[in-house]
Amino acid sequence: MDPLIILAIGIIVVVGGVLGLKLHPFLVLVLGAMTVALFTSTAKLEAYADSKGMSQDAKSKFVKSTIGSRVADGFGNTAGKIGILIAMAALIGMCLLESGAADRIIRSALKLFGEKRAPFAFMGSGFTLGIPVYFDTVFYLMIPLAKALATRTGKNFCLYICTIIAGATIAHSLVPPTPGPLLVANELNVNIGKMMIGGILVGLLTLIVGYSYAVWINKKLDIPVRENDPEAMAKMEEIAQKDTKDLPSLFVSLLPIVLPVFLIAGGTIVKNTIGKEAEKSALDVLCLRFFNFFGDKNIALTISAIIALITLAMVMKGDTSRFKASMSKAILSAGGIILITAAGGAFGATLQQTGIGPRIKELATSYHIAILPLAFFVTVLVRTAQGSATVAMITAVGILSGLAADGNLGFDPLYLALAIGCGSKPFPWMNDSGFWVISKMSGMTESETLKTSSSMMSLMGLFGLIVIMIAAKIFPMV
Repeated sequence: MDPLIILAIGIIVVVGGVLGLKLHPFLVLVLGAMTVALFTSTAKLEAYADSKGMSQDAKSKFVKSTIGSRVADGFGNTAGKIGILIAMAALIGMCLLESGAADRIIRSALKLFGEKRAPFAFMGSGFTLGIPVYFDTVFYLMIPLAKALATRTGKNFCLYICTIIAGATIAHSLVPPTPGPLLVANELNVNIGKMMIGGILVGLLTLIVGYSYAVWINKKLDIPVRENDPEAMAKMEEIAQKDTKDLPSLFVSLLPIVLPVFLIAGGTIVKNTIGKEAEKSALDVLCLRFFNFFGDKNIALTISAIIALITLAMVMKGDTSRFKASMSKAILSAGGIILITAAGGAFGATLQQTGIGPRIKELATSYHIAILPLAFFVTVLVRTAQGSATVAMITAVGILSGLAADGNLGFDPLYLALAIGCGSKPFPWMNDSGFWVISKMSGMTESETLKTSSSMMSLMGLFGLIVIMIAAKIFPMV
């Protein structure tokens, strides 16, 4: 059977299961992986084994393996790569919120920029918090501050909302350790440090478009602060009344976010500079050893999680039951995300075994379709169909990862990973849980949400693709 037909069947199972049957993404992705594996012929498995350079014994064992074992192998391989990272990122995010560190970051940004430049403060805070904290959580945290400021000034509520969304959502899709970009980087064998640097650079450039659109739509739409939830109002007042001196210091608040970026990105830079030198001084050797250990992604995130947990413990002042409850909640949340992401990895692994990568590359060559736009629009298609940006990235990289395997892209796989990330931005609508979070928490109507956040995110994703294509042409890094 043609790999494209198998792909279509797999997408129907995944999208139909999520949209039509309302099944949990974990179950749907596992069913999708099993369905794809069921339709994959022995000849396709043999061709896949040859492409991976397996020995004759390993090839024979792989071809004879059951559907269940192939799906389980894909699941286990993915969980092994990203499980610790997601768990630690969840702990960091929880600690930032519970300790008041995230609130301190936002307040400091507002103080630095001033009320007139509050949109920049919201955008910068959203982007910074969007690296370790999931978008929904960032939005929950920042929306009361936007409402309070808009109520005080009597204007620019739409602008504040859009700048929060612009910052948090682009970081969510481009910068690890959030699950989407983390899995994409792993599947395409892109160094995590390189993905962090590339994601931050492209993300910051797309914010130019996001901010410009936010300013424009704010002039077109006069959206008032609408608040019908008494509990939300009470929480907003509680945040406004909290004394800054009772919050952790800005240095301590930023440390769990900045430290892993420094260690992982620093490790990448050191290995690509000092590591390639024939002769090394004693200081060079010491630097290499330091970053070889502390620059490991699992070690870096674990250290940051420990720092965040210590900060939270100091804020809670010996309230062990509350401290344990917060940790348990974060780890349980991470467990669900790890299951979904690992199931997505299994789906991607079985798709690769069909030979979909070479087949798409053959199509792209025949019809002169450039790889980066192809990656972008495949991700857009899946995102639009089923709603989740993370699931769209997981699905797209499963389809496209074979393209990077042979090393003949003509540019660094980083650009392919970033194109997939940007492709997860366009066309969020009613089937996206984030759409409803934005709509209900902000008090905007569905129409207003489509005109503001959905349109802005789509433009940011498209602009990101253009930036990536230009960068891949000028700096292919191969």
